[in-house]
Amino acid sequence: MSIPPGHFLMLAAVLFTIGVAGAILRRNAIIVLMSIELMLNAVNLTLLTAGRAMGDIDSHVFVFFSLTVAAAEVAIGLALVVAIFRSLGRTEVDDISVMHG
Repeated sequence: MSIPPGHFLMLAAVLFTIGVAGAILRRNAIIVLMSIELMLNAVNLTLLTAGRAMGDIDSHVFVFFSLTVAAAEVAIGLALVVAIFRSLGRTEVDDISVMHG
């Protein structure tokens, strides 16, 4: 039994919506980074679904490289959050604009 692609696309839409809501509504930098990662994974799920529906393997390769870039993004983002926490003692997104100079 095969799951239809529409179910995967609906799941990706729900995940993307949760990610957008988390990125907009939350002020904690770690939660914002997690929300962005959730949105990126929703897009990757959409790419995999489209590739599977069309019988194309190129989308799998593209998602692999996308996940590699996402891992580097998370490492750099977490390093920035740790540096901000050491400097300010909190990780609120609104406080980051204070550090510009």
